[in-house]
Amino acid sequence: MGKQNVPDIVVGRLPIYLRALNRMLQEGQEYTSSHELGERLGISSAQIRKDLSHFGEFGKQGTGYHIAYLRDQLRQILHVDREWPMAVVGAGDLGRAIAHYKGFTPRGFRVMALFDADPARVGERIGALRVLAMDELEREIKRQNIKVAMIAVPAEAAQEVANQLVQAGVRAILNYAPITLAVPPEVHVQYIDPVAHLQHMTYYLDA
Repeated sequence: MGKQNVPDIVVGRLPIYLRALNRMLQEGQEYTSSHELGERLGISSAQIRKDLSHFGEFGKQGTGYHIAYLRDQLRQILHVDREWPMAVVGAGDLGRAIAHYKGFTPRGFRVMALFDADPARVGERIGALRVLAMDELEREIKRQNIKVAMIAVPAEAAQEVANQLVQAGVRAILNYAPITLAVPPEVHVQYIDPVAHLQHMTYYLDA
């Protein structure tokens, strides 16, 4: 089945399945079932089977899923059976935290470049990285063939940063700024807005 025929909501659940499978492997488990996965994740077993059926047949009647095999298949489907170099734009508190985060590399990603518009931050070392100026962005991203970037700048600067990233060849953007970006259709954007999630949750709380 072609990528265009797989609903994006299905693709969005695959990393959740992958995370659960990795946890099972860490616990020493060899096989699982859609029922067990569903109980762990709060997703129906029928939905899990339907999601996986978009990509092939991975389980066996009576034995379920071989966890390591299914993990490897999902890694290939999500293209995280390799390491993706990433850029981070914004070297403030959030950008620093992202640059220091150790959880990217085991899952197929590595921050390779960090940029900021503040001259006071340019040249500063954050871990193994040196903060680069924005006028170095296009050259550095092309040099390292970076296709994935994170935006960790104020909302008023985010669209211009996105424009620069797209111009440099980035095709996937994770945006932490509380603004919806306008990008070409071939560029994929995901949004992380903690305040929006908090507001979602407080709806269910008693005043």
